[in-house]
Amino acid sequence: MTSLVRPDLALAASWVETVGEFHAAGEQHIHGAGLWDLDHLDVTEEGCRTVVAHLAAQERPASELPEGIVPCTYFWITDGPDVVGFLALRHTLNDWLLNEGGHIGYGVRPSRRRQGHASRALELSLGAAADLGIDRALVTCDEDNVGSRGTIERCGGVYEDTRNGKLRFWIDTRP
Repeated sequence: MTSLVRPDLALAASWVETVGEFHAAGEQHIHGAGLWDLDHLDVTEEGCRTVVAHLAAQERPASELPEGIVPCTYFWITDGPDVVGFLALRHTLNDWLLNEGGHIGYGVRPSRRRQGHASRALELSLGAAADLGIDRALVTCDEDNVGSRGTIERCGGVYEDTRNGKLRFWIDTRP
């Protein structure tokens, strides 16, 4: 059963496998993983310790974040004991997020795609967005990402427009 869990060292071995699979597939940027500013991270269980602390700090409004970065809650998408992907829930939108990034970004490891994990994770994240006071969440995807577009539409996404190669959809977080 697909779940969203907070980053946890208890899942370090599975995290290492998941990040390694993305990298082996040539996907150096992993949507939703929060690794964007950890360029020299060792993908090891010790590296996971750094990631868990780093991601937790970004959620706290009192944390000093780099310019242009908004508070964000990170989740690992799991199926039982396995990390199958990542999801970022951004608390607010800056100009870049409004145009291209959105409130919610996610990625599912290549071997676990087309199994419903992204749809279930997106559905679950909408409740968390509502809890943050976000009534409508912006979710985007690349123009050529047919799978992600389908996921967003299945979860209630209403297409608004395309900006800089990104399809932009709004989803009501409260049914």
